[in-house]
Amino acid sequence: MKELEKTLKALANKRRLAIVHFLKKNKEATVTELAEAINLSFRSTSRHLAILFSAGVLDKRQQSTEVYYFLASRRHPTLEHVLTLL
Repeated sequence: MKELEKTLKALANKRRLAIVHFLKKNKEATVTELAEAINLSFRSTSRHLAILFSAGVLDKRQQSTEVYYFLASRRHPTLEHVLTLL
C-alpha cells in the first residue's frame, strides 16, 4: 500500500505527468531536454525528476556529464494503467 501511495503522490502533478508523457514518447531525455519540452526551469525540472525517481517511476543513467532519465522497467501496476491513459 505504501508503494502505491508513493506512486500516486508522484503522479499527482501536471508537470510530472508531462515528464512521464514525454518519456513515454521519447524513451529517454536529459534534464535540459525535459525542461525545454515542458517549459520549466532546469532547477524545477530537476526537483520533479528527483520525486519521480524516488517513487520508482523513473530510472536514470549517466553518460559522461549527462544524466538520462527514462521510465523504470519495473513499474507499479497503477503506473502501467496511467501510462495507457497518457
